Amino acid sequence: MKIQDLTIGLKIKHPQYGMGVVKTLNEHTAEIRFDDGTRTIEPEMSGVTPAEPTLSVSGLQIPLKQFVESAIEGAVDKLGFERPDAVVENLGARWHGGKLVLHPADVTLQTKEVPLELFFHKIVGIRNQLRVLEQKINANEKLTDGEKVEMQQYITRCYGSLTTFNILFKNKEEQF
Repeated sequence: MKIQDLTIGLKIKHPQYGMGVVKTLNEHTAEIRFDDGTRTIEPEMSGVTPAEPTLSVSGLQIPLKQFVESAIEGAVDKLGFERPDAVVENLGARWHGGKLVLHPADVTLQTKEVPLELFFHKIVGIRNQLRVLEQKINANEKLTDGEKVEMQQYITRCYGSLTTFNILFKNKEEQF
C-alpha cells in the first residue's frame, strides 16, 4: 500500500502485527498504533492493507459538493431526521408566524414567548427520537419479548401525552 493512500485514523491490517490505526504520516513512513504498541513502518514494504472499506473518487461526473450533499441527505433520511424547513412545512398554515405565550401565575415574573415554528420543530424532534428509540428496542437482541412490550407501553404513553399538540399539524397523517 502506498503512503499516499493512508490517512490519519485509517484502520489497517499488517501481516505480522495485526490490526492497527494510522496515527501520523511522514514522507515514507507511518506511525501505526497496534494492540501491543505504536510502530513506525514503511507501508509500501510491509504489506499493509486497509482493514475497512475505502473510497477513491476520481473522474467523478458530478461536482464533489453534490456528491457529499446526496450522501448526507441519504444518511439523514435513513436515520429518520427531518430538515428544519420540512418540519415547518408540516405546521398548519394558521400557525405560521404565531407564538406560544407562557404567563406565570406570579404577575411579577416575565411572560415567555416562543415562536410556534421553533416549538413545533421541538415537538417533531421528540416524535422522531421516540421512533428511533422504538426501532432500537425492537431490534435489541438482549431484551426479552416481555421487556420490549413493557418499554413499548412507555413509548405509547408518551405518544398519548403528545396528542395535545396534534392541532399544530397540517396533515392528519403526521399527527401523534
